Amino acid sequence: MKARAHLIIEGKVKGVGFRIFMSEVALSCGLTGWVMNLPNGNIEAVFEGERKSVEIAICKCSQGTTSARISKVEVDWREKPETLTTFMIRY
Repeated sequence: MKARAHLIIEGKVKGVGFRIFMSEVALSCGLTGWVMNLPNGNIEAVFEGERKSVEIAICKCSQGTTSARISKVEVDWREKPETLTTFMIRY
């Protein structure tokens, strides 16, 4: 089943390569979507694809990288994906 998850990730995620990490996670899970920095220092992202793959990506992003410190991950599930064709880093 296809799904879409909108994420807000809080913590030390800016300036540590977290958007690149999320892009690599999405690609390794076969997902489309996007990721971007927010002005308040959080990360906003969308993952689209098979629900199980989206869940795996969220789990990996919740763990973060060695440089990042994740304090909270908010996930808003949508059952109707926008049918994005790639995963991109937005600036």
